[in-house]
Amino acid sequence: MVKAEVLNTLRKIGLVPVLRAESEEQALALATAVAAGGVTVMEVTMTVPGAIRVMRRLAEQRPDLLIGAGTVLDAETARMCILEGAQFVVSPALKIATIEMCHRYGVPVIPGALTPTEILTAWEAGADVVKVFPASSMGGAKYLKSIKAPLPQIELIPTGGVSLATAAEFLEAGALALGVGADLVNPKAIAEGHPETITENARKYLAIVQKFHESRA
Repeated sequence: MVKAEVLNTLRKIGLVPVLRAESEEQALALATAVAAGGVTVMEVTMTVPGAIRVMRRLAEQRPDLLIGAGTVLDAETARMCILEGAQFVVSPALKIATIEMCHRYGVPVIPGALTPTEILTAWEAGADVVKVFPASSMGGAKYLKSIKAPLPQIELIPTGGVSLATAAEFLEAGALALGVGADLVNPKAIAEGHPETITENARKYLAIVQKFHESRA
């Protein structure tokens, strides 16, 4: 999938589930539960034990999923993830070398930034989208809307504070997509044997995104 197709998929699905887990198997179970709800985008964070193997296994077993690497802190890790099947790269912070590495491989890169200066710096350095993190610490959707007013050309994915209760507000504020953590990708649900709750929440999130897109059609 070429870069433009990846970005179009992110916009269409409107969600980037941030997958954190305590083991490879738990990570795979989380991915399966989310995908069962129709969400075909997955960000596997480097904090997951065996994260590289998880990405490789998902890339091999689930070609229907768009797999990204998350919590990527340096260019070397970005390259390793891309070679193992990651189709986009996300970082909690801005590192120019990581952006350059992703450009070398033609893979979308989504660095994290928070202030207007950081966000503009990331965009000018070649970020395809900027991850606004942690969005909740700056006022949530209201902050995102404030950023988009002077910088409408910059595509943003808020992460931190996104929930079923706030998802529509973030989309209305101008988000390209939503980075969603434990409110959707909940390891506790897997540990307690209730993956269906994750699947149901995935459907609820998709319904919110679909309703928003229909309102803009």
